[in-house]
Amino acid sequence: MVNNKKVIIVLPAYNASKTLKKTLDAIPKEICDDIILVDDASGDDTVKIARNIGLKVFVHPKNLGYGANQKTCYGEALKLGADIAVMVHPDFQYDPAFIPQLVTPLANGECDAVFGSRMQNPQKALAGGMPYWKFIANIFLTKIENFILRSSLSEYHSGFRAYSKKAMQLPLNLNSNDFVFDSEIIAQMEIAGMKIKEIPISTKYFPEASQIGFKRSVEYGFGILNMLRKYLFFKTGLKKYPQFELITRK
Repeated sequence: MVNNKKVIIVLPAYNASKTLKKTLDAIPKEICDDIILVDDASGDDTVKIARNIGLKVFVHPKNLGYGANQKTCYGEALKLGADIAVMVHPDFQYDPAFIPQLVTPLANGECDAVFGSRMQNPQKALAGGMPYWKFIANIFLTKIENFILRSSLSEYHSGFRAYSKKAMQLPLNLNSNDFVFDSEIIAQMEIAGMKIKEIPISTKYFPEASQIGFKRSVEYGFGILNMLRKYLFFKTGLKKYPQFELITRK
């Protein structure tokens, strides 16, 4: 616990057998009360390794997508009494050593979510191996999202995040099961009047680290634009969307 807040690490896993143990070994155990892994129908030994290690493991019988995996992660974390949930990708792309920096502002009641940003120090992102086309796309989409959502985040697309209990209680089940989930929850938090803080992080790109290719990235980009269209329609009263309409502002 941190400041009497229960901290649970959630691992959204898919084919992470080669990097799972390395990720777990790097997690600062003194700061977390429990670790759970949600497997999205991996085709390797991820589940077997996780169970042998002694993790709480939840398995999707079929592949449902990255967003669906997060829905299960946060739902199970809430059932375990989490005040704070930290999402750590078990592919070891994000360094778990940053977990205390993610947790502390939440435990102190400073905000409702903390994101690890690769783009607060863009040159480090490139030095860590981020493909240049992905680097440019990240900047472009973030500028559009900041403009539409009236925010000032340095990055919307990091998968290294910590959420408060209140954020996890948003209607996340109404969001996408795909990668756009990460931006939809930011839009929901904006509507709810919740505060997001960022910390600079470094990342590593290597063969075992999961990342989507160019085609899926293009689809993701269009998904972001469609989400922003729905947000604008909702904010201007042109159309109602339950994922936004069911939110009560702070």
